[in-house]
Amino acid sequence: MKLQQLSLFSENKPGHICAPCRLLARAGIDIRALSLADTQRFGILRIIVSDWQRAKRLLEEAGSAVKVTEVLAVEVPDRPGGLACVLDLFEGSHINIEYMYAFPFLRGERAVLIFRFDQPDAAIEVLQAGGINVLDSGALDDK
Repeated sequence: MKLQQLSLFSENKPGHICAPCRLLARAGIDIRALSLADTQRFGILRIIVSDWQRAKRLLEEAGSAVKVTEVLAVEVPDRPGGLACVLDLFEGSHINIEYMYAFPFLRGERAVLIFRFDQPDAAIEVLQAGGINVLDSGALDDK
């Protein structure tokens, strides 16, 4: 149920995001989800791809600094308050949401969100107990 996310660190300069995206495209590796965050000098491109091990190897061979992180993908109702219902499950717990992002992947009337928790196994238990569907990597392939 945990997904492997690649985080690429690069200078915050024009064109720096193009090279890794082109490299993955040429290798036939599909980007399933992404998030881009920045500071004044550096950026972090977080991606979930169709073949994370191969992507990591190719990106590192091309000179990118890559970190692998476990994240969770969950389905939420695609309606006002859908996210709030998920977040309510963690109120009062000691599980921290380090970051999250959404991407345009709808499954019926449900949307998919990516979460990075400080305690992913405990988060899975809380989510499942709350009736939230935690997706595996194959679910992101169903386009």
